[in-house]
Amino acid sequence: MIVSSNPSDAIEGSQAAPSPWVRRWSHLVPDRGMVLDVACGRGRHARWFYEKNHRLALVDRSREAIESIAIPESACEAVVADIETGPWPFAGRQFDAVVVTNYLWRPLLPTLLGSLATGGVLIYETFTQGNETVGKPARSDFLLRTGELLEVCRNLRVVAFEDGFQEGAQGTLPRFIQRIAAVREAADGPDSFASSSRKFSRPPRYGLP
Repeated sequence: MIVSSNPSDAIEGSQAAPSPWVRRWSHLVPDRGMVLDVACGRGRHARWFYEKNHRLALVDRSREAIESIAIPESACEAVVADIETGPWPFAGRQFDAVVVTNYLWRPLLPTLLGSLATGGVLIYETFTQGNETVGKPARSDFLLRTGELLEVCRNLRVVAFEDGFQEGAQGTLPRFIQRIAAVREAADGPDSFASSSRKFSRPPRYGLP
């Protein structure tokens, strides 16, 4: 359905529910912030964020998938592009959130991090090593290494991270999964103690649901 490097997303339909991980951490996205949904498929997460009054930028290789997303153009910039072999369609732009699920293309990871505005959140969830024992994807190119997202996000403030096995439920297959929610703070921290003459200010509060 979406970028061919992630065959697992072929099971998703236009009515598929958004990922519980995305729902859980979507409150970290600044109010009315711009959300970039990478390899968006038929828009299960686009719809979720649209209903929360966020503006959207979407990209997917499948024109059919993009055209199936019924969100007004005024709130949704949808781009058909092959982000693995072609140019990055959002060059020079930054977003309040970057959302990626069931997709991995390692050469793109620095670009995704560079697309985060200060205060923006990365919400990422995809398959990890071990999934080859229970289903697809099974190729190492499409499976995260143990703890890989922590390394990728070493310069971000990690709010939540999980890496493990999930039993199948409600007709879904079991899977090995890794996921992270991480915020790009200001270089010296959103409430830094830059001056010794300053009293300690209130630290940032990233709500835990």
